[in-house]
Amino acid sequence: MHCAALIAGCLAAGLAAGAPAPPAPAAAPAIRTDDVARFYDLYEREHGHPTALQLEREYLAPGSEGLHEFARLRAITGEAIATAIERRPEVYAGARRCVAALPRVTRRLAVALRRLGELYPAAQFPAVTIAVGRGKPVGIGSPATGIQIGLEALCATDWLNPDVEARFVHVIAHEYVHAQQVRRLVDDEHPTVLEASLVEGIAEFVGERISGSIANAYLPALAHGREREIETAFVADEDRTDLSAWVYNSTPERPADLGYWVGYRIARSYYRHAADRRRAIADLIRMDDPRALLARSGWHPGIHLD
Repeated sequence: MHCAALIAGCLAAGLAAGAPAPPAPAAAPAIRTDDVARFYDLYEREHGHPTALQLEREYLAPGSEGLHEFARLRAITGEAIATAIERRPEVYAGARRCVAALPRVTRRLAVALRRLGELYPAAQFPAVTIAVGRGKPVGIGSPATGIQIGLEALCATDWLNPDVEARFVHVIAHEYVHAQQVRRLVDDEHPTVLEASLVEGIAEFVGERISGSIANAYLPALAHGREREIETAFVADEDRTDLSAWVYNSTPERPADLGYWVGYRIARSYYRHAADRRRAIADLIRMDDPRALLARSGWHPGIHLD
């Protein structure tokens, strides 16, 4: 039996097993995994070494709209995937273990997205595409292009959260918040440290409210006891456009992205100080002026929020 059939059977069996799937949001999003099945069908037939041409013709070309968008946004080509497989074969071989978690991930996401609709009635529910890419990125979310998750990339990031199922749920919830935010900020190619940190930190905070945890589960321990030191340094850098000290700078050897944590704490402070917390969730998601939100948040370096 081809791997595609095995994966399809695994997904179907997982969805049928255990407790019934929880009710989904009124506008339940599609969570597509068929690109994963098609990739591993080709991967198995070619004994782990598909060519760039095969990947282009048999995986990318017949792929979902979400995969095509993912490929366009992140330069995913047959050649790029083939090169990544040859350089890091263990990533693609290992990613198959995450396929088994996808049915449970889907059920938990239904609960999280229903919660999003309850907290933020204006929420939109674009499709989520889980596909195989060139080893990165882990995932992207935008109000313009929906949500795309790189199965192999997210499966390899054990340092984000050691629990595979939880990792997928919380990362997708985070990206789903991005799909609700102001496009001008989410897709800004030249944000300041403050803007990028708030966009990501708000996604962490709201994602936690709907799914039960932030996506970057290592951050609380990384920052514990250093909040004032970290956040004093953040204030000095908040207007800079060099993001390298604060966001998008994690590696497996050195998890970082402390801007996510500072942004999360600013969002949490805003929520804690709000007289109307439902309105506060909407304010955070709709933020279009990072400095104004910071001024209203009540946050200061080292603020105690527990």
